[in-house]
Amino acid sequence: MKGMSEHPIGDKPMGAVPMADRPDIAAQPNPYLIRPAVIVDRVREAEDILTFRLALTDTAGQSPFRFRAGQFNMIYLFGVGEVAISIVSDPDEPNLLDHTIRLVGRVTKAIGQLQKGDRVGIRGPFGQGWPLDEARGKDVVIVTGGLGCAPVVGAIQYIFRRREQYGAVKILHGVKTPHDLLYRERFDLWRRSPNTEVLLTSDRPDKTWRYHIGVVTELFEAVQLDPHRTLVLMCGPEIMMRLGVPILRARGIPATAIYVSLERHMECGIGLCGHCQMGPYFLCKDGPVMRYDRIEPFMGREGM
Repeated sequence: MKGMSEHPIGDKPMGAVPMADRPDIAAQPNPYLIRPAVIVDRVREAEDILTFRLALTDTAGQSPFRFRAGQFNMIYLFGVGEVAISIVSDPDEPNLLDHTIRLVGRVTKAIGQLQKGDRVGIRGPFGQGWPLDEARGKDVVIVTGGLGCAPVVGAIQYIFRRREQYGAVKILHGVKTPHDLLYRERFDLWRRSPNTEVLLTSDRPDKTWRYHIGVVTELFEAVQLDPHRTLVLMCGPEIMMRLGVPILRARGIPATAIYVSLERHMECGIGLCGHCQMGPYFLCKDGPVMRYDRIEPFMGREGM
């Protein structure tokens, strides 16, 4: 779940390269433009996790808002600051934007006090999304861990709204405790779809847990994989990725067919401030979704 920066607007990065000198940015709509939005729905997913549905309120004279599953917005609370949050809704409904927010910092806790009818600002969308065009016609394995499943929810929704365009779908999701399991109704709905497997696991179960017990990587052996037609989308703690990818590789899936969504401290959203740098990449614009072979040399390295 993206919630990687919380800072007041106006704190411009020192030594930033002017946008006019960055043709990749200068050709785009103003990335600092804040679009007004109103909260039209508010759903409590857990004690400290909320999903907000936002509707853009002033699109006159602005370019249409379009995004890809896996991208994120900077959500701006007037007078408080902004925070990077993944978009978890379907890209075909770009004027209704869902964001799942964990209330862990100053800005997110302030956003958590908002109700229907309250207003926020949106800056974005930013970053690279999931390779859903590349996945058409292939089997898709979606691996998520902990509370980090939000960035891939939009991709799952996208696939199921176009189910006939994709092969087998296998969703493997692990949580520490049953209390951490978000989107229970969605998991049940996805499980009932044809040619779909949904496997859940908890490494700290209680008496109510009726699924697998253990970590999510243990589920890899419970599913059949065709390495020649499988694309993997992985989102969660980096330790899960570092331990899980070698297991998938041993089953014949190449690193070029594995995509991961990474979290870092993001402030500007356009690769200028350098806070989210990982090796030669800036995750706010080169990520947060990255093909694993490109990012593997920098995974788990201190200072990367």
